[in-house]
Amino acid sequence: MTEVILATSERATVPVHALHDGELEGFLAGQGAFAKAYAELSEFKAKAGQVLVLPGAEGTIEAVLFGLGSSPADPMVFRGLPAKLPTGDYAMATTPAGISADQIALAFALGSYKFDRYKQKKTHDRPRLVAQGADVAEVNSIAHACALARDMVNTPANDLGPLQLETIAREIAEQYGAAITVVTGEGLLEANYPAVHAVGRAAVEARAPRMIEMSWGEAGKPLVCLVGKGVVFDTGGLDIKPSAGMRQMKKDMGGAAHVLALGRMIMAAQLPVRLSILVPAVENAISGDAMRPGDVLDSRKGLTIEVGNTDAEGRLILADALTRACELEPALTLDLATLTGAARAALGPQLPPFYTDDEELAGQIEAAMREVSDPMWRMPLWKGYVEALDSDVADIKNDPDGWAQAGSVTAALFLQRFAPAGAWAHFDIFAWNPRNRPGWTAGAEAQGIRALYQMIRTRFA
Repeated sequence: MTEVILATSERATVPVHALHDGELEGFLAGQGAFAKAYAELSEFKAKAGQVLVLPGAEGTIEAVLFGLGSSPADPMVFRGLPAKLPTGDYAMATTPAGISADQIALAFALGSYKFDRYKQKKTHDRPRLVAQGADVAEVNSIAHACALARDMVNTPANDLGPLQLETIAREIAEQYGAAITVVTGEGLLEANYPAVHAVGRAAVEARAPRMIEMSWGEAGKPLVCLVGKGVVFDTGGLDIKPSAGMRQMKKDMGGAAHVLALGRMIMAAQLPVRLSILVPAVENAISGDAMRPGDVLDSRKGLTIEVGNTDAEGRLILADALTRACELEPALTLDLATLTGAARAALGPQLPPFYTDDEELAGQIEAAMREVSDPMWRMPLWKGYVEALDSDVADIKNDPDGWAQAGSVTAALFLQRFAPAGAWAHFDIFAWNPRNRPGWTAGAEAQGIRALYQMIRTRFA
């Protein structure tokens, strides 16, 4: 990722004035007749995300006005700024109260993201922000981790299979001195990951399923366990998805991408924790060896699982991974997964739900997401729906009875059966922007991990 956030620059910087709509008239009064006339001619009203480039002599830029809308402004409004600026170096000259230099710089960096791996014409020169007063190293670390997650989700499945997930995990482990172990293919049965094996066994040998486990940190520190769903492509299995439902299933490893990126943030910041990252990586393919509707699977926990629908595969591999987390006795367990369409039906693409019965943890997550403007919404682990997971032939089934209807809730209840005791939360993320807008390009999006990084940093300070 090209650096767009700088501590200093040898080039002259263009001043940026960020203004609320109520501040515009007073500001223009002190800028001279030309600026006021030009703003009126351009119909610049300082609406949120509005940009006005004031021209200078000989084709230069005198200054930039950036609208914040009404007060208070969301710091993430600055994500839209780089998409509307010509190439050059900029610095904030007027900033709103209540928004820090770090917040502006991070929003600018997130909004600068481009995925052009498969474009013949690549974007090299982009606007850069000289972020005076910001912790540039920290901002870039978080931005790079979010870009990594987005790159992974954007990469098509032909170039990102289970092996490539493993390779990325190994590169992160090597960079930060973490230990890593990987169990692959038939070895999953010997290592007692039967559900991971069952979901991934239909893939070709080169895309064999695997269980990736990364460990980092000093003994004696509290253990944080991150579990991410790594379904590199989801056909739906024998309960095959329609073409419209399968089109974006390269992103079904979004949970794995997110926990690897979050782990990278934690390790880069040297937070005072031990870290375990668990990624079951599979392709839910179709072949003569694919799991079938009605099959009963073993799980690492010992519970038998009836497969009512082969397209509810993510919770199966997470069941084994969460059971492994139990064995590690973590102080905190977080699992992230692109798990259900029901979560989108409930809250849409921009607001991922999360589930926990731990009131203290819920409060910490909510405080962190407000602090860093990384929105999520707590949903209930409603016990009235637990019976919808009862099976006539096994201990539990992976597709709830239709009467329960709340598909994201019942998926979370399924995972809770396998999750460690104590502090645990499940995040049903979308990891995708379905429409293109300045600062939020269509395609992969990092959701929730900035808030979780902040929460972990505060919780274990």
